[in-house]
Amino acid sequence: MKVLLISPHFPDSFWSFKHAMRFISKKAAEPPLGLITVSALLPVTWEKKLVDMNVSPLSVKDIQWADFVFISAMQIQQHSVDRVIEECIKYGVKIVGGGPLFTQDYQNYSQVDYLILNEAEITLPLFLGDLRDGKTKRIYMTGEYPDISISPVPDFQLLDRKHYASMSIQISRGCPFSCEFCNIATLNGHEVRTKTVKQILAELDKLYDLNWRAPVFIVDDNFIGNKKLIKYELLPAMKEWMVIHKYPFSFTTEASINMADDEELLKLMAETGFNSVFIGIETPEESSLHECNKIQNKNRDLVKSIIAIQQAGLQVSGGFIVGFDNDSPSVFQRQIDLIQQSGIVSAMVGLLNAPKHTRLYKRLEAENRLTNESSGNNTDLSLNFIPRMNYHELMNGYQKIIHDIYTTKPYYKRIRRSLMNYRPNKNKPSKITMAGLSALFKSIYIIGIVNKGRRAYWKLLMWTLFRRPALVVEAVTFSIYGYHFRKVYGLS
Repeated sequence: MKVLLISPHFPDSFWSFKHAMRFISKKAAEPPLGLITVSALLPVTWEKKLVDMNVSPLSVKDIQWADFVFISAMQIQQHSVDRVIEECIKYGVKIVGGGPLFTQDYQNYSQVDYLILNEAEITLPLFLGDLRDGKTKRIYMTGEYPDISISPVPDFQLLDRKHYASMSIQISRGCPFSCEFCNIATLNGHEVRTKTVKQILAELDKLYDLNWRAPVFIVDDNFIGNKKLIKYELLPAMKEWMVIHKYPFSFTTEASINMADDEELLKLMAETGFNSVFIGIETPEESSLHECNKIQNKNRDLVKSIIAIQQAGLQVSGGFIVGFDNDSPSVFQRQIDLIQQSGIVSAMVGLLNAPKHTRLYKRLEAENRLTNESSGNNTDLSLNFIPRMNYHELMNGYQKIIHDIYTTKPYYKRIRRSLMNYRPNKNKPSKITMAGLSALFKSIYIIGIVNKGRRAYWKLLMWTLFRRPALVVEAVTFSIYGYHFRKVYGLS
């Protein structure tokens, strides 16, 4: 059997980092981890080929080669998915669809031959068994959540790794919290299911053996969802592995803000090689946090918590939302103040949307306030429900936030605040890479000479050399991020 695994194209967005990739001669930030995990679940006798349309084009020759085309996608990739399906139908190749997009919207894909929904560790073996026995069904779905200690090491060798800025691994699935707008519970459940320490070290071994020596993104919904296991079993083992292998990777992940309450955990993460974390901060408005059931963020000094994480050696990127029913017109300036005061350089501010099957979607449906489906893109100014706030006031307020945090002066001011807060782990060896040198020289030319914000760039570099010389790499990196963000938001 010949199988073509396709990751459809992602449009330009906040998280694509498309405009930053050119500085390090990469084509995509991260690989399609779901697809290479599915590949590892397929029979070893099958021929497999991967096309990530974010790093290489999909050719007719690729499609015609395959007996089956496996497509895995998220909501934001739906337009590319439609084009891929059209091409497969045109050349008579059977299509197998899976991943979040198909799991949530399988009714919209009648032209797909087989739908392998939910988590593949359960549904894919059912399909493979029926295929072997010649009695396949069209839809394979389950309400159960698999024990992911059975999940294999992903087929990292299928990737053209030179095109990616980071590799990805997964340690757990599920999140113990129940935020109204989040679809994690729908897809992965509330129970946090983890891989074994042995599994994780095997994945690190695989990347190491493939000569990967760059960042690794741990894609968990909430890295500290099972904090006891993470703190007392996994991190000590990972730290030992990193020391033995002389720190070949740096790690970044996603977690909830209550990690700030555990100094020992933060210290251990920094010593293990973590240097950044994404946190869903959402809003400084307590009534809106109550509305969306973001209990882990309530009744706390958000800025103080963020600074505690930064000072422990982890840069913080954050998610912010406007458009809650309880938001007042003052929320826009409060969001700006929170972002600036905390020194969160990568602040993804989005308009509230209701993904399908979430508690928010069901509530708005009952209130007859839904207008369409969510696009999944956090930068396209889309809103899929009727807000309580005046629509034009909401849109103007949102655009004010974007302008006031990403135009040159406030953005570079925030970088300085971040660098003042940040205390990197001194035990980790500092490495100068060719990609880093390339990024520096390109940033000097593109941002420091050609770009109209060049004065702010040079002022930041001089400030960093005198005030925080050990963080010049971070200063250049954040300057490059700013270039990307301004491109995405049309500010330059």
